[in-house]
This record gives sequence, C-alpha cells and structure tokens, in this order.
Amino acid sequence: MTIHGTESEPVGTFPSTGIDVLVVGTGLAGLTAAIECIRKGHNVRVLERAADINTLGDMYFMGLPATRFFKHWPEMKAEYDSIGLHNAWIETYKHSGEQMVKPLYVADRLKAAGLDPKTPPGTFQMRPLIYKMFVKQVQRLGVEIEFNRRVVDYFEDEATGKGGCVTDDGKRYEADVVIAADGVGSKSQKLVGGQVRAVSSGRAMWRAAFPIENLDKDPEVKEHYTMIGPNNSEPIVRTYLGPGTYAMTLTRPDTMIWIINHNATGSSAESWSNTIPPKEVLETMDDGVGPNPWAPMMKRLIACTPDDTIVNFELLWRDPQPSWKSPHSRVVQIGDAAHSFLPASGNGATQAIEDAVSLAACLHLGGSKDKVPEAVEAHIRFRFTRNACAQKVGFSNAELLQDTDWTKVKFDPKRAQPKHPKWVWEHDPEVYTYENYQTNVDAMKKGIRFDESDVPPNFPAGYKFEPWTIAKVMEDMKQGKPIDLGPGNWD
Repeated sequence: MTIHGTESEPVGTFPSTGIDVLVVGTGLAGLTAAIECIRKGHNVRVLERAADINTLGDMYFMGLPATRFFKHWPEMKAEYDSIGLHNAWIETYKHSGEQMVKPLYVADRLKAAGLDPKTPPGTFQMRPLIYKMFVKQVQRLGVEIEFNRRVVDYFEDEATGKGGCVTDDGKRYEADVVIAADGVGSKSQKLVGGQVRAVSSGRAMWRAAFPIENLDKDPEVKEHYTMIGPNNSEPIVRTYLGPGTYAMTLTRPDTMIWIINHNATGSSAESWSNTIPPKEVLETMDDGVGPNPWAPMMKRLIACTPDDTIVNFELLWRDPQPSWKSPHSRVVQIGDAAHSFLPASGNGATQAIEDAVSLAACLHLGGSKDKVPEAVEAHIRFRFTRNACAQKVGFSNAELLQDTDWTKVKFDPKRAQPKHPKWVWEHDPEVYTYENYQTNVDAMKKGIRFDESDVPPNFPAGYKFEPWTIAKVMEDMKQGKPIDLGPGNWD
C-alpha cells in the first residue's frame, strides 16, 4: 500500500472517488474535513447554522500533529509560519502575584521540562488568525457553504446507502457520508449514540482579547504586561496558578489576551458571543481561591478590558463513548461532537484536526461509496482510544494547574506546566492511517479490539481501554485522589 502524507501532495494529486461528503459545522474540525476531503478527491458541501463563519476568540494551543498536513497546503503553511508565536516567552506566577518561574523562551522552558526545544509539541496561537487562515483556504477551493442552515435532525437510509440531515425549515440534505462537526450539542447524538447529552463541567472560562492600546488607561498595568526580549519586541505568555483556578495572559504587539478558569456562574454559556462586563469578573473572581485574593495587577488588567469583550464560556463535556457513528455508518461525528476537551488538555483543537485528516484518508482508502461504512468504522477505531486517553490527560493537567505544589516548582519548573506527552505530539494522523489501514480493517473484520490488534498504538503503549466516567474522575479530584490514568507509558 502506498504511504501517502510523507511528502507534499497538493490538490489534484488524488483522482476523484465519487464520494459525496456533507460537512455540518465550520469549526476547525469541519473546515479541515472540507479541505482534506477535497484534496483526497471527494465531493464536498458544507452547512453552517450561523450567518457567517465565527472567527471570534482569543488563544489556544495548536499541537504539532494538527499542523503536519500543512505540507500539502503551501499557502496555509506560509501564513501559519507568519502568525505563529515562534519567539514567545513564558513565566509563571502564583495567582496572588508572586513570581515563581522567571521568564524563559518557550524553547528553553521545554528543554527544562525534558522536551526537545527544536521539536516543540505545539505553539500557542491566536484563534481568530487561525480560523481566518482556514477560511481563506476553503474560499480558495470554492467550497459551497450554505449559511443559516440550522440542523435539527440526522438520518440514514441503509437501502440507498445515504446519510442526511434536516434543517429547521424542513429542508433535507443527503450524501454518501455526513460528517457531524457541529459541536457538543450536535443533534446527531440521538442517531449515533442515544441521548447522551453534554453536561456542564461546573467550570467556565472568562476570556478576553482586545487592542493593546486599552492598557493606556493604566500605565502601571501597561508596564507590567509589556512584551519582553530585545527592545520589548517579543510576545510573552504569563501563567497564574491558584487553588481551584488558573489563568493565562498573552501580550502581543497589537493585542492583549487574558483567560481565567473559574466555577461556572449563572451567566456562563457555551458561546463566543456571551459577553459580560468587567465588573462581574471583579466582583466574583476571588470566590473559591482561599485566603489569598487574586493579584492586584491582574484585577487592574481586567478593569482595563473594554465592555462587551469578556466572554464567560461554559465548559461542557460528555463521557467517552465509542459510538461516534450511526448504525449503518453513514453519519459520523468528529471534533467536539464526538469528544469534548478541557482547555487544560491543550488538545481540543489538535484532536479535532486529527479527526478530519484521518477520516478524509480513510474514505480515500475505502475508495468508493459502498466502502464508506468500512472506512468510517476503521477511522473510529483509529481515533477512539487516542481521544479517550487525551481527555484523561486534560483532567490530569487540570489537577496539576489547580493544585500546584509550589514547594517543588522552584526546583522543578515542569511541575507548573501542562503535560504534552510524546505519544500525543509525535503522531502524524495521515501517515499513520495509510501505514495501518489494512491491518486495522483485517482486525476489525475478525472482531479483534483495536488495542489488542497488531496496529502500533497511537495512545500510551501498554494501555487498554476500560470505560470511565467524568463523574468518577471529578469525585476523585474533590477527594484529593490523583487521577488514575491507567496502565501504560503516558509520558
């Protein structure tokens, strides 16, 4: 079998498969699915419930596996290299303001944590800039996106070999495969896995991104949150760790960003347009952080934030579930629709993009409309255990960030930063799919579990999946028990 993905293979490399793909949702998972499905020779349409693609937001971590497919898209790679925070610094504080780890280049911080600074596991990125980059590529390809198409139901027809969906105005859409990339509230859940609804984690994120000139309101804040390096020209991430909370700020030449993890409030919602005034944050941010309040400088930064800027974003999740597809495999979930992540995982965007790359490749390897079910099932086997493990790492990171042992951090800075295991960042979802597709399918047809097959693991070596629930993990965390990751090498 030809191993695709090791070298650049631009649009036009792959012949048409004739497979009609309908993508629902224009998050990173949906946009990547559209881009990669076209490159792999599939026919693509996209539905989006909003009036336009949402490019709002602040920052997130973009893992290395999510960027490897850029080798096929030179315009995207060039833009990504130009907007990335490749010269960023990082320093760490207690939430109360005491500096615990002095500023270091991110590469040097990685080296101190035992990672190769020449091959970072990923980089912090600006969500609006990344989304706009993906949108540009979709537009270059002439992808048909129908906006204001709110999907309220999904269906499939075994006899015709079609999947489909219905919008709120009663219009029906059909395709050989429907990719549900419409988030944790996806209506595909009823068809795919019963009414396993996303639930609130009890946590939320205050998030804000605004023009840097707003810091002129408070010169001392402007001085404190300045950039760093030669002539204060390089961006810096500042992390704050406290009891039951953590926060990050990012100072760029033109933008100031801050985020704070906190207990969910009555005003939190899973929406980038759910804004609250600075006063609400300032009145409640000290709740639950113990006897020491938040750093005064952090509060003054919040006070500089413009109105209608702070998003109170509720964090939703659901237990890992192996059923990501409809009974006859004509509807398949990817991204948050299949698996939601805590921000502490640094993995949500990465795994969403990996899903899309994997699925597009599996459909190509299936090669025809009648092989779509095989391709979808093979894709889920590739992805399920990996995502369940990555979700658990998110809980472990949250535990680390919200219960930091400061007596040890000064001697070992890696105790104050999230884990980015090698089994996560060394993965290439496209190459892995082509290398292992047939072995995976053969094992699938024999009824052999993926984690007991001859396919090399893309999850911690030695791990075998056992069902676990978020409720149990949260209960253990409340009782001060360490997260039980399970057997295997999780480093």
